[in-house]
Amino acid sequence: MTTTAGEAVRTLHIVRERLIDAPLHAVWEALLDELGPEGTMPDGKPFPMVFEPVVGGRWFRDLGSGAGHFWGHVQVIKPPALLEVCGPMFMSYAAANHVQYRLTAEGSKVRLTLTHSAMGLIPDDHAEGVHEGWDHCLSRIAELAARRR
Repeated sequence: MTTTAGEAVRTLHIVRERLIDAPLHAVWEALLDELGPEGTMPDGKPFPMVFEPVVGGRWFRDLGSGAGHFWGHVQVIKPPALLEVCGPMFMSYAAANHVQYRLTAEGSKVRLTLTHSAMGLIPDDHAEGVHEGWDHCLSRIAELAARRR
């Protein structure tokens, strides 16, 4: 048996909030679009995914010809207020993730709270870079929701 010294299990707990100037239904639909066919990377490059918005639904990147990357399963879905996904996400190593998107109406706006908890053999660059990725995701949802107003 071979073992590798120095690999430690690390945890992440990230909470991000964004107040979005759009109706609740528009933010919910924008969230589903960003998780699915309208997804982009922080550099603006298209990053379309398949997102099945049902309990047990899959979230994955389809590269065609049977190739792709599995990101997670829908654990909880209560439109238009709550979505939870669990799975490996973007981590192609031993890790478990849970991401919660909570939408709360505040007058004519919506507070979108994203909570990401993870544990596993998470490298430093992912632990640091995930903040930029989630900030981009929230900005993108706000942008897509504004188009639906």
